[in-house]
Amino acid sequence: MRLPTLAAMSTDLPDADRLAAGRLRLAVDGVLATITLDKPEARNAQTPTTWRVLAEIGAALPADVRVVVVRGAGGTFSAGLDRTLLTPGGSGASGGQESVADLLTASDEEMSAAIDAYQRGFTWLRDPRFVSVAVVEGHAIGAGFQLALSCDLVLAADDARFCMKETALGLVPDLTGTKPLVERVGYPRALEICATARTVGAEEAARIGLALGPVPAAELDGAVAELVTALTAALPDAVRETTALLLGAAERDLETQRRLEREAQTRRFRELAGLMGG
Repeated sequence: MRLPTLAAMSTDLPDADRLAAGRLRLAVDGVLATITLDKPEARNAQTPTTWRVLAEIGAALPADVRVVVVRGAGGTFSAGLDRTLLTPGGSGASGGQESVADLLTASDEEMSAAIDAYQRGFTWLRDPRFVSVAVVEGHAIGAGFQLALSCDLVLAADDARFCMKETALGLVPDLTGTKPLVERVGYPRALEICATARTVGAEEAARIGLALGPVPAAELDGAVAELVTALTAALPDAVRETTALLLGAAERDLETQRRLEREAQTRRFRELAGLMGG
């Protein structure tokens, strides 16, 4: 069995047909890129093709984009993996979708390479050159929860529901969601959420630091617009430098963090001096 590889990815943004194959829509408007999970009749269930197309978007995103918003169509974020792709010969696979069930007959090396490719659809959202925002309405389950966790910020509507369902299926969260979950809520709470596969509501998510909000659903679009405006108000390099400092702060010792702050601030002063001198 041969699974698709990253080597075939284009450096151009995916076209409409490729986006549709990944159940996605993409709109780039100046500094804002909006990615919409677009399979509302299936509660925006994801497929391996979804993850590969997400990676393609990340690889080709214009350099002047400063905010990436990820949201779902039809009033829900994502129900996670399309379950038909867990069964060999399932309806999703017969519809031309790459199936997760294919991994059952793969070698360990092939399985690891495929999952690595899937993970790349999530990891690029942590690039400090922009701020990524997950806008969560309704359910964010499994891969949906992990996609939201991949974003720098999660803005939750008052009906948002988060659930790490993998353990209930005999699996583990493998789409890079474990690290940001622990970073946001701590190890004991992260373990409890994952091991019990329980649902976390919007109010609890806000209380434990998992999300911003909750925002009444009717006010969500306005809240997103306000957040995007606020995030793009400062000089772009100042936001990028600050994001980079914060992203790795928990893993660095104080002396390393102090040095990186000094170096970043020196670059900021140099840029400001150049702007004032010009």
